Amino acid sequence: MIRVLLAEDQRILLEALATLLALESDMEVVATVETGDAIVPAALEHRPDVAVIDIDLPVTDGITAAAALRERLPACATVILTALARPAHLKRALAAGVGGFLPKETTPENLAEAIRKVRAGERVVDQRLALAALEAPESPLTPREAEILRLLASGADAAKIAADLFLSEGTVRNYLASAVTKLNARNRLDAVRIAGDAGWL
Repeated sequence: MIRVLLAEDQRILLEALATLLALESDMEVVATVETGDAIVPAALEHRPDVAVIDIDLPVTDGITAAAALRERLPACATVILTALARPAHLKRALAAGVGGFLPKETTPENLAEAIRKVRAGERVVDQRLALAALEAPESPLTPREAEILRLLASGADAAKIAADLFLSEGTVRNYLASAVTKLNARNRLDAVRIAGDAGWL
């Protein structure tokens, strides 16, 4: 039997998934959770073979939780379900070692087959999502510009970024201005949004 953990914050969908997977003769749902921070504790307690994780979970997002799960319980494979087909999410998920990446509208049959495949060590990625990621443009930002935008996104101001990177505030402001121009953004926060959505941070 394949032991499955389900992580989904919409209770009706969580219960529907559990019911559908219980119909599979080779699967057993051993745990269900509704927040990202509950995934690792539940997995350590129930030792699932596969965790099916919604990408948009409260407290801790699905990809961050999947990365933590891989670190704490490497034998547990993961499948991410997403409602938004963003190339940045797929790239983050693959970097986190996720075994499967599927849209939420996938059929129960496809999900069950994906669970079997990732349990066997295969990778399963929805073709449309993979194509979108492949067609995504390369980042116009330099590594330093991306680093400074990441720090800005975390809440640091120019003075703090300058201190952290051993740069002058003027240099930091120049990098930020350059990033805003390259991304055709309205301002610094818009630049963070554009770069984040594209997966360049």
